Amino acid sequence: MDFQYMMIQDIVSIASHDLFSFLNIFGDDFLRSTIALFVVINPIGIIPLFASITQKMQKKERNRVLKTTVITAGALLMIFAVAGTQILSIFGITISSFMIAGGILLFVVSIELLTHGGWRFGGTVSDESGVVPLAFPLLAGPGAITTVILSFQTSGLIVTTLSIAIVIGLTYIVFYLTGTIYRILGRRGSLIITRIFAVLVAAIAVQYVVDGLKTI
Repeated sequence: MDFQYMMIQDIVSIASHDLFSFLNIFGDDFLRSTIALFVVINPIGIIPLFASITQKMQKKERNRVLKTTVITAGALLMIFAVAGTQILSIFGITISSFMIAGGILLFVVSIELLTHGGWRFGGTVSDESGVVPLAFPLLAGPGAITTVILSFQTSGLIVTTLSIAIVIGLTYIVFYLTGTIYRILGRRGSLIITRIFAVLVAAIAVQYVVDGLKTI
């Protein structure tokens, strides 16, 4: 009986140690993936752009655009996380080429916002605005897609899925509060911040192109 009791204790001890080690590794991977994706997507930095693109919309339409944006961005990130390398290889596209194309599209968006203070294309059609340019390339851009592909390859499906869900949820909350933030800033303050961030987005777009060209 004593021998069996000691065996059970040893098994429980080993299992507990293995479980604790697994949770530590899982927690580290999850935290690292979530922080990396949040920093790359940078929803706080995109607030001025989201506000300028949706500024002429009614509240109901803006909320519809917001839902379309986060759902589309989340779906794109999940698809590319699981099958990104296969999708790109089918079309003979490398990550470098994808980064260059996304950088060019993002640069066009930044020029529009810098020169006109808003997104003119597509009018007020909410579905189009929610997909381009908000979901892609502002949220699910080349940097975010590359990040989730690497996260899936190194940390697995569960960690990557949870990271995407949390970051997209935080993005929804940040964008939902955009109206309150901009009522405090006023029209002039909003316009100034939009154009400042448009320059930063242009710089990020150029960096995408440069990084893509370097790897090529």
